Order: sequence, then structure tokens, then C-alpha cells
Amino acid sequence: MKRIDDRPAPVLLLCAQAVVWPGAALVRGEVPSAYALLVAVLVAGPVTAVLALRRSRPVTALVVVAVACALGAGPLPVGATAVLGTAGVALALWTVATERDAFTTVVCGVSLAVWQLLYGLTLHRLSDRDGLDLVLTALLYAATCGAGMLARRSRSARRASDDLLRRAEFERRRLPAVERRRMERELHDVSAHHLTAVVVTAGAALGLRDRRPELADEALRFAADTGHEVTRALGTLRAPAPSDSGLPAPEERLLGLVDGLRRIGQPVDCAIDPLPEGAVADAAYGIVREALTNVARYAPGAATTVRCRYGDDRTDVVVTSGAPLPGAPAHAADLGGGRGQGILRSRAREAGGTLTTGPTEDGGWEVRAVLPGRMAGAGDRPGARGYRAAQVTAAAGLVLQPLLPVLAIRAEETPTGSDVSAGVLFALLAAAQAVTLLWLRRAPRVAYGFLGVLALLWPAAAATGGYTGPVLLPPALGALATCVALASGGPVRAGGGWSRSSPRPSGAPVGQPAQGRGELRERPRRRRSRPLTRPVLLAGAITVHTAAVTTAVLDRGTGAPAWAVATAALAGTAPAMYAAHRVGTLRARRAQATRAERDGRLGALTGEAVRDAWAERRRIADGLETTVLARTAGMVAEAEAGRLEAAAERAREALAAMRALLDAVRDGEAGPALRPQPTLQALDLLARQCRAAGREVEIRLTGRVPGRLPAAVDLAAYHAAETVLTTGGEQPATLELDAVDGTLTLTATGVPSAAHPAVRERLAARVAALDGALTTGPADTVRLLLPLAPGDGEERER
Repeated sequence: MKRIDDRPAPVLLLCAQAVVWPGAALVRGEVPSAYALLVAVLVAGPVTAVLALRRSRPVTALVVVAVACALGAGPLPVGATAVLGTAGVALALWTVATERDAFTTVVCGVSLAVWQLLYGLTLHRLSDRDGLDLVLTALLYAATCGAGMLARRSRSARRASDDLLRRAEFERRRLPAVERRRMERELHDVSAHHLTAVVVTAGAALGLRDRRPELADEALRFAADTGHEVTRALGTLRAPAPSDSGLPAPEERLLGLVDGLRRIGQPVDCAIDPLPEGAVADAAYGIVREALTNVARYAPGAATTVRCRYGDDRTDVVVTSGAPLPGAPAHAADLGGGRGQGILRSRAREAGGTLTTGPTEDGGWEVRAVLPGRMAGAGDRPGARGYRAAQVTAAAGLVLQPLLPVLAIRAEETPTGSDVSAGVLFALLAAAQAVTLLWLRRAPRVAYGFLGVLALLWPAAAATGGYTGPVLLPPALGALATCVALASGGPVRAGGGWSRSSPRPSGAPVGQPAQGRGELRERPRRRRSRPLTRPVLLAGAITVHTAAVTTAVLDRGTGAPAWAVATAALAGTAPAMYAAHRVGTLRARRAQATRAERDGRLGALTGEAVRDAWAERRRIADGLETTVLARTAGMVAEAEAGRLEAAAERAREALAAMRALLDAVRDGEAGPALRPQPTLQALDLLARQCRAAGREVEIRLTGRVPGRLPAAVDLAAYHAAETVLTTGGEQPATLELDAVDGTLTLTATGVPSAAHPAVRERLAARVAALDGALTTGPADTVRLLLPLAPGDGEERER
């Protein structure tokens, strides 16, 4: 939707002002004086110019327009600044509401209303007529602010939706390449690190077997254990965990690398600070692992230091090795594939840092990475508080501006109203309604209740203040706020209530057995009250405002019977309330249709991205089966048979196969024509794509989920997870998988859209094919029960 072109608005306002004055005066035969025309030009010219430039400085434009019209109102006749002083100020306030944040808008709107009050008190005190003028002007300002904020919110929502779709499309194209680089990097790091250690250990043991024969047995045990570790690590590479909850802390992982190098005789000194989980810790671990692997290859026995300092502004990761020892054989010097430096730099770059490598003065080598620190990415705005203070100060200056007209405007004596002016009471009620509307989305029940009570107080205020104007005006002003609330399409559903809370799981932590049968339990929830629906709101609004109109008419006095007054009030109130209700319903339906369309596109993009990335993973995993894993298994067999030289040779062959596989991965970037269907092994890809699209997703698998699942259950569980996580919503979502008594339980929380009939129908179709069960509720929770039927030969190892 394109923004309406309102650039001619200032000129149109100027023309309207010219028609009102001096045009109307000239028609009546009254010729304005030259002095009045000069003052009018001096006021209208700057106001029109400022309004034309209002988008660049909206708050400044608002202040200039308000001050200029106030100063010009004194020497000019009545009506000379009527259009510019009302519609011009409203246009400037609209621009503030559409271009600035809500705090600035509220400050400006309240300041204008208070300014109007002080203006009236300073010049004339406050009569009934002046009080009504104040109320109408304040309502104009409130309506302008509300409409502008709504327009800004709608524009921001459309912009955010478009950005989200563009980001999802970009991530759809990027995710397969990211997965390919991840597997390439992890394959290189895992294989190179472990297999290089085997080659170095075996070479040292073979070189010293005459003097220290016991080293051969240690090398054989090390080769067998390392081979099993490589097999396990590469298996994890093929099916990574959806979350990092089961991994050791980053500090422990780094210390494990250091201890591993020390076991093969490399002297390593380290000083490692605790690191938080995340991209910085993963990058630091990968950089240290690759640097230590290169030390073992090219400088065996050289003194090595590892430093990892985690600071506020930066994280320094430094690995320094001394010069290679004279005469020390480098058994793995010929095993490098030339990819290490590029992988190191890519790790640092993806974490938002830099990396440099180079020789040291004593002939050694240093790898130095500078990564983000703990303050990186913090949304701290040190000047925000001072900026708000400046806004309030400027608003106070605007509010005190009526002191200027006191010096320039000739005050006229006007008759005062009653001791308690109806205008003051109306102003208080209007302010209370405006504040209530601000709380409509946070506490809708309370807000609608307050609006009903305030609507009944308008006739009472008119009677207390001695109001003698149009009898229907006070109840009409009270009904205006209710109409705005109904038309806003707030958080009220057509057939149910709303819920902002998510179930909080209790009992044993995920992944640990719970009491009894080990089911995922939920804390008891308070009984929810009966849902507040739109028909109930409509009926209540009609009843309340019919009573308000009837009371106002009967208090003023009428010869008609009460039932006739009530019937006439109902006939006038019901159409207005129904029209507002209808507007709100249409707005809610349109918003729901827009969200459904966006969610459908997001779901399609997410599914495509996961399938492409899953195809890349399967292609590389198939290569692992026939290359690196096969030769690693041969190394383990040779080591367990006691053949050290053959085990070392198998390790070299595995490294060569790894390099060949990496070349094939890099060259064969095109995916297969027929993509395999994702299974639960692709949950990490699904979570990664959801996070890239702006939604935080956490996936938990308990220890009771079997390592093998029937193919039908595996596919159905993944597709159900994809459905509930891609059907909309921006709040964080959690997906938990558990298995109890032969049933796989999939529980998703933070997914209110899963209760939508179309989504529920899709999930029910998945579950019905396996004779499972589907339950929804509370409002943002869905649970699927899939029986783990006896396998039919289609099981596969996860």
C-alpha cells in the first residue's frame, strides 16, 4: 500500500483559511484593514511553509504552527486563524504521530491539550462554552494522535512483514550454502584434528620403539579410541543436535582441546576465560582447534600457549607456538590440504571478528583473532534518557506558551459559568476515556468496563455543571470513545477469549526422567473466565449508551414517556454501535487474512529451505559413509589388531579421503533433482531457518526418544513440527519431544496459531494416518501423540 500524497494539504488549508477570512468578510461587505491583512500574511506564510516541510522536522513544525496561530489570534478578528489554528495544528500533530514514536506523540498531544486549557484560563477563565470548545479541541487532538499512531503502526507492520518475507527468501537461498559450509568446516576440523593426532602419535612411537617399546601400546590404544571418537563426531555431523543444551561449557571444551594435545606430548600453557554459549564461543573453539592441529603437524614438541580473554569490548583468542625443535620429525607435515587458513578466517568473520596469522620473532607462529565482547549487540542507548528529558522540557515550554499571548492579546471580560463548570467535567471525562483507550490492548476487559462507566457519567456531569447546550452532545461525546474501541479491532475474538501466557512445564528437566511415568507435566492454571466476544461487547455497548442517552434526555425534561425516550435512544444508538462493531470486525478479518497469507508464504519458504539444506546434508553424508568413515573403521581395526604402522597408514588414507571429499563438496554444489524428505534429523535446520526469519525457537529432545524410529513416524513428526513452527506468530516457541510407553509425544508451546481450524486439520490428517491423537490448549499449546508401532523394515538409524 502506497502512502497517500498529502503534499498539497498546506496549500489547501491556506485556501480554506482565505475563504473563511477574509473571503467571508468581503462577501458581507466588510473590508479588513491593511494592518490585519499584513498580520494575516505574516502568520499564514510561515505556517504554510513550515507545514510543507513538516516531515523533516515534525515536532518543530508543530511548535511553530501552534505558537504562530496563538500569537496571531490577538490582533486578528475572530476566524482569521480558525482553519490554520485547528486543521493546521491537527495536520502537524498527525505528522508527528506518523513519523515519530508513541512517547513523542503522547507528549505533544497532551501538551497541546494543556496549552489549550491554560490559554482559556489565562484569557477568560473557563465558561461552559469555552469548556466545550476545549473538549472538542482535545478530542480533535486525541483523534488525530490515535489515527496517526494507528497509521504508523499499520505501515510499520506492513514494512516488517515485507522485510520478514524478504529475509526468509534470502535465507531460503542461503541455508543450503550455509549447511554445506558448516559440514565442510566441521568435517575438516574433526577429521584433521583427530587423525593428525593419530599420525603424530604413531610416528613418534615408531621412531622410539627400540628405546621405549611401551609407547607403541599407548599409540595403538590412542588410535583405537580416537577412531571411535571420529566415528561418533562424524555421526553427530550428519545429525547434529537441534540445540546445544547437552554440550559442555565453552571453557570445558577449550580445556579439552588443550588436554588432548598434551596427551600426545605437546607442551601447552593456557589461560582461558569463561565464555557464554553462542557464535563467539563456537568461533573461539574452532579457531583454537585448527591452530593446535597445525602446531601438531608442523611444530611437534614446540612450546605452545593458548590465551582466550573475554572482555567488554572484545574477545582476544591467541594461539602462539615456538619454533620447531631441531631434529624433531614432523610426521604429519605433508597432510595439510591448504584449507585451514580460509576456514579460520571464515569462522572469525561469521562471528563478527577478524583474524591474523604470521610468524613470531623467535621463528614460531601466531594465530590471533579479535571477536566481539560481552557488550556487542547490546541495545544500549546512553542518550535515550536525556533525549526524553529534552522532549519533556520542550513540551513544558509549549505548555507555558500562553504567557506570550497574555502580553500581546487584549483580554476581554466574559461572563463566568457556574462554580463547577460543565466544561471542566467534560474535559476530565474525555481525558479519562483517552487514557482508557491507551490500555485497550493490554487489559481489554478492564478498558471496556471503564468505558461503560465513563459513558454513564457524561449525563451526570452535564447535570452537575449546569450544562444548557444540546442535550445529545454529552452522551454523543461519551459514545465516541466506545465507537473507537469497537472499530479498532482490539484483542477480542469472535468466539473466544485471549491469552497472553504460555504453559510453564514443571517436574523434571527436559532430558531427565520425571516422576511416575515420566510425562511432561504442566503447572495447574487458574480457571479462566468466560470469554468476552464481539457480540457480547456490542450488546453491552448498545445497552450502556442507550441508558446514557435516556438519562440525559429525562434529566433535561421532556413530555414524552420514558419508554418512548428509551426506544428513540435505542434506535439512534444501535446503528452507530453496530457500524463501529462492523468496522472492527472487517479490520480484524482483513488483518487475519493478511497474516494467513504471510504465514503461508513463510511456511513455504521455510519448507523449501530445509529441504534444500537437507539434500546437501544427505549428499555429503553419503560421501562420508564410503570414504572417511570406511577408512577410519579400517584404522580402528588395524589398531585393535596391534598393527601400528598399518593403523597410521589407514589414518593417512582417511585424511586423503577427507580432502577428496571436501573437493567434491566444493565442486558439486548443485543439489540432486529428487530431494529426500526431511526427518527429525533436520530439526536443527528447521530451527535455524525459523530463527533467521525472526522467530526464536528452542527444540528439546528427552533421553527417552529412541535412536531408531519407524520411517512413517519420523516423517510425520517432522512435518508436524514444521507445520506448528511455520504457521505464524512472533513470540518464542518451544518444541519438546518425549517417548513414553511406546508413544512419541510432540508438545509445542508458544504457537497460538496452531489452534486455527486449517492448521488443526492439517495436523489431524498427519496424526490420523498413524492412529495417533491431537490435543490443543491452552491457547498457545498443541500436543501430538504418535504411537511407535513395530517397525516394518523401514527403520533407519538416527
